[in-house]
Amino acid sequence: MTTLKQTIQKLIDFRDQRDWEQFHNSKDLATAISIEASELLELFLWKENEDVNLDKLKEELADVLSFSLLLANKHNLDINEIISEKIIKNNEKYPVSKAKGNAKKYTEL
Repeated sequence: MTTLKQTIQKLIDFRDQRDWEQFHNSKDLATAISIEASELLELFLWKENEDVNLDKLKEELADVLSFSLLLANKHNLDINEIISEKIIKNNEKYPVSKAKGNAKKYTEL
């Protein structure tokens, strides 16, 4: 099983072999995430909720995640740590007693 650290290293090796780090500033990585997320969203356009080509979904999701991992790595952010911190914040914003089965934003609960 490949660890997250190994996956990030594979991304870095791929990037460095092509001398692309020069293009991977924070702004451009964030822009790439947004563009790839739009391509991911486009897979669902004019379709039912779960009607998606799984191969295309995997490709676009991999692009979003790859650029996200590279941006986090650029800023020495620990993926597990920042996600855990966000879950803690979301637990405070969305207590089970108010949010369970409810899709409202925390400001509307």
